[in-house]
Amino acid sequence: MSFATWLGFAISAIIIALSPGSGAVLSMSHGLSYGVKKASATVIGLQLGLLLVLFIAGAGVGSLLLASEVAFNIVKTVGALYLIYLGLSQWRAKVKEGAEVAVARAAAPSVKRRLLTGFLTNATNPKGIIFMVAVLPQFITQGEPVLPQLLILAATMVAIDMTVMHGYAFLASTMQGYFRDARAMRLQNRVFGGLLMGVGAALFFVKRNA
Repeated sequence: MSFATWLGFAISAIIIALSPGSGAVLSMSHGLSYGVKKASATVIGLQLGLLLVLFIAGAGVGSLLLASEVAFNIVKTVGALYLIYLGLSQWRAKVKEGAEVAVARAAAPSVKRRLLTGFLTNATNPKGIIFMVAVLPQFITQGEPVLPQLLILAATMVAIDMTVMHGYAFLASTMQGYFRDARAMRLQNRVFGGLLMGVGAALFFVKRNA
């Protein structure tokens, strides 16, 4: 793999990471609710899901998935319903009144739960699979071993996406001071819950030939 090829992939990865999506919404939601430190588990989970999609595409399984309408629709439906479930859960999350609000804010889900939430968010995203299958082969040099190239591309994408997602979480966390009362927290839950449900609903319109 030449440096020019790697640079082209890095630029593409930056554009993808910066573009709004379910991962960005989830990172901002957890950054605002739990702070950057606790949101890190969510971001790591997102990267694990991203790696799974990347290696599925690199192994050629992604092409087979896109070739099968039934398989693609199953993945699409699962991903859409999961995001809608996350959004609905956040929308309906209970907020304690008065002085207990600060305590409620600190009570984040377990690390395992945050990891799993991030992982499933990216692993069930059909748009990610479409992108990887369509774009990844353009950066694989024919005639050279595929695995080392995949590892380089994976490390590059994870480093970029993790940096950007932490950036989203940090920016959101700086607004915690504006969400100290119960009313503001309910507004926060409904805004991010609505965004997650909106992204999930949009996945139903993703086509195999997108």
